Amino acid sequence: MADKKSCPMGSVGGQALIEGVMMNGPGGCAISVRKTDGTIVTEKQEWKRVKDKVKFLGWPLIRGVVNYVETMIIGYKSLMKSAELSGQLEAEEDTENMSKLDRWLNDHMGPKMLGVISAVASVLAVGVGVFLFMWLPTFLVSIVDKTFFDMSLKSFHGLFEGLIRAMIIVLYMFIVSRMPDIHRVFMYHGAEHKSIACLESGKDLTVENVRACRRFHPRCGTSFIFVIVIVSIIVSSIVLLLFPILGEANMRLVWIAVKLFGVLPVVTSISYEFIKYAGRHDNVVTKIFSAPGLWMQRITTAEPTDDMMEVAIASIKAVLPELDGADYAPDGGTAF
Repeated sequence: MADKKSCPMGSVGGQALIEGVMMNGPGGCAISVRKTDGTIVTEKQEWKRVKDKVKFLGWPLIRGVVNYVETMIIGYKSLMKSAELSGQLEAEEDTENMSKLDRWLNDHMGPKMLGVISAVASVLAVGVGVFLFMWLPTFLVSIVDKTFFDMSLKSFHGLFEGLIRAMIIVLYMFIVSRMPDIHRVFMYHGAEHKSIACLESGKDLTVENVRACRRFHPRCGTSFIFVIVIVSIIVSSIVLLLFPILGEANMRLVWIAVKLFGVLPVVTSISYEFIKYAGRHDNVVTKIFSAPGLWMQRITTAEPTDDMMEVAIASIKAVLPELDGADYAPDGGTAF
């Protein structure tokens, strides 16, 4: 029933960074960035995967949650590393161009205090995420149920929550994409996708070939988010049918806790397995589940410039043993 895709390097994945791209592949993890002087620097990173140390953490339906947490950690560290390699941090530390607040923080805050501020900001970000994507959908469904409907919506609570969550995600990503700096990251996101698509098509990794490829990919994190939304609708609906009391207004906090610590890990595991399957198969089921994420990539990716594609090519070659160190001359004529 399923047509197996030609996917010679289906395990290669990546992430857009600040003026660069991070790639994960058989040869490890590599970060390539475009420095402020226009040159490309590539640095290989050694990440010890937990599943390589503890084998059962790599089993299906377990590896999804483990991989998700590790990806978040590696992604954050790679983002910070790209800022350092590209020279963006040095540019931000130019006191002549600092705002008054930034200059005051630079003069009065030591590294430890800045670390505390960063930790607090991370906690606040998690809190905002829980509020927007967990509490708010539940609250809105309860309000609509109480205000406009005579019969209870508890039977459809999971469905309506999922639809509201999807709308919030789309609106949030659309607003964020309007920010110039984020839009540039989304362009590198497009370069990452196009270079992986070029590799998987079996073509040589050249700017011309990468430019001709699509920037939408079923294994993208954006698709993963929407697969999570779809699977969460199904799983949440089943849980609410089995335990209808969780749909009561006075059980809102309990239901959020159940979703966060019970439903989410299960949904993440199932979604991860589907994304891996969708990356290698093309059939009706994968097309239906992948369609919302692929559509959303029209917001989270943008057409990259040639110099961005050069950076993505440098990163992807660094994680492929058979290509690492191979000569490649971008349009500017500089080999790396």
